[in-house]
Amino acid sequence: MLAIPAALIAGSATAFFLWALDLVTRTRWAHPELIWLLPVAGVPIVLVYKYYGRGSEGGNDLLMEHIHEPGGGVPARMAPLVLGGTLVTHLFGGSAGREGTAIQMGGSLAAGTARAFQLSATDTQLLLMCGVAAGFGSVFGTPLTGAVFALEVLTIGRMSYEALIPCIIASVVGDWTCQAWGIHHTDYHRAISGVASVNVMLIAKAAIAGGLFGLTSVLFAELSHALKDGFGRVARPWLRPVLGGLAVVLIARLLGTTEYLGLGVYAPPSNPGAVTILSCFREGGAGMASWWWKLALTALTLSSGFKGGEVTPLFFIGAALGNALARPLGLPVDLAAGLGFVAVFAGATNTPLACTIMGIELFGAAHTVPLAAACFFAYYFSGHSGIYSSQRVGTSKTGRPDVLPGQPLRELRPARTRQARSVEGTGDEIMDKKHHNIHSKEMGQVHIYVPSGEHRKPTGLRDRLFSQPLYREIIHAAKKDGILNATAHNVHYGYSGSGGTHAPHAEHGNSKLVLCVELIAHRGELEDFCRKHADILKGRVIVYKHLEHWDLRHDEVIAHDATKKELKEEERP
Repeated sequence: MLAIPAALIAGSATAFFLWALDLVTRTRWAHPELIWLLPVAGVPIVLVYKYYGRGSEGGNDLLMEHIHEPGGGVPARMAPLVLGGTLVTHLFGGSAGREGTAIQMGGSLAAGTARAFQLSATDTQLLLMCGVAAGFGSVFGTPLTGAVFALEVLTIGRMSYEALIPCIIASVVGDWTCQAWGIHHTDYHRAISGVASVNVMLIAKAAIAGGLFGLTSVLFAELSHALKDGFGRVARPWLRPVLGGLAVVLIARLLGTTEYLGLGVYAPPSNPGAVTILSCFREGGAGMASWWWKLALTALTLSSGFKGGEVTPLFFIGAALGNALARPLGLPVDLAAGLGFVAVFAGATNTPLACTIMGIELFGAAHTVPLAAACFFAYYFSGHSGIYSSQRVGTSKTGRPDVLPGQPLRELRPARTRQARSVEGTGDEIMDKKHHNIHSKEMGQVHIYVPSGEHRKPTGLRDRLFSQPLYREIIHAAKKDGILNATAHNVHYGYSGSGGTHAPHAEHGNSKLVLCVELIAHRGELEDFCRKHADILKGRVIVYKHLEHWDLRHDEVIAHDATKKELKEEERP
């Protein structure tokens, strides 16, 4: 029931957004000279977010963080800010999508609904997922995909089925609401012709194409992250969109076309033969390098501070690449474009199931097997990469021992990109950040609550004579198992487990007051510790939270340490 009002609001917001987006796109088509103002148009977007955003610039990653770990809440201003920023981006010719805006609006409005109903942290998490589902389902007209996407995108390889029914309700209601406002979605249903039979050769070709689509999604994700890190080194935030906008305009002028700007769904009336998503489904509808130019311009646009989504450009990239691969792979052009349409998206977002369902919703169930093959191979070949840095690992794709459950993707990026940090502030701060880097490492923290005077039930004479309080036993076990940090904190006043409220006695301790035993280590180590010592921890109140361990190091020290490590490795027999 709580999902319905959130979905009604999100669907209505998406309907207004799609109507406004169509209006600004037609305005840009009517006035192509607006592209020259793109570098200037990005300045107010960045400044508004800097001075009034209050964390809204985190976008989809911020939503994911609050779904994983509810904190200060998703700011209500995220919805109007991303709406205005996206419309400005498209009005002046930036290459961006629309799903990010719809998801952020849906999540922000869902967070507002949760605050209005004063929901608990758990219900707020579910409602945020409903907002994501409603935003995605309504913006593309794919309600089942929206629900599965909201479940699948949070954690790689794992889904939380407790949110399945609320997310389906939210996505369906959001889509219905959007359509009730008279908004019509792009019709891809007639794009792919029927497949006479599903055979081993067809599945093999779809799998090969899926691998290439997955590598392309890695290229897009890593280029976007690298460009964002690069623009982050520009001292003045307002200068970043100026540089990015100038690069987009320059490339468009050198190519002599604006067909790789904007959404790329439809061709403008002045250029009906332009490359679009729909044109990629027919022979000769895209050039061999069309996918690359859309990829490069989208990465430049979004990394320099402009707003919008990545998914529609990923549809364009995938469809155009599929068009280019159709002849070499011996696939029908429309089928190859359809495979690329969903598979590049699957690799970039690590959501193969949602993308397979999207292919079925858009192109029909006759193509289920090749669509699934392309999406899951793209998912595998994309590795631990993706466009959402806050997406977390549930199950490692490759079985790498250094990939731990709960790690966000930002921790798995190459070291050279992890070291890059956004540089903002005064001149002195900039000089300091140029010489020092913050190296962050994902850590975990566990709080175990035990009564201060509790001892383990004795099992023999030794336990009866030499038993120690349970909190000390836990800390000694943590020390023995190599846990990085283990401490016990006194509680001065309060209650535990909904019991009575207790205060300390003036002359002696109160055994009914609990102690908090805090352990800090990697999540995998903490999980192993809890399983190993289940005999004393089972039934306890155990709370886990993610932390970042920061290490501030000088660049020269980093280089020196790396050199010493290399020398030691060379000295080994």
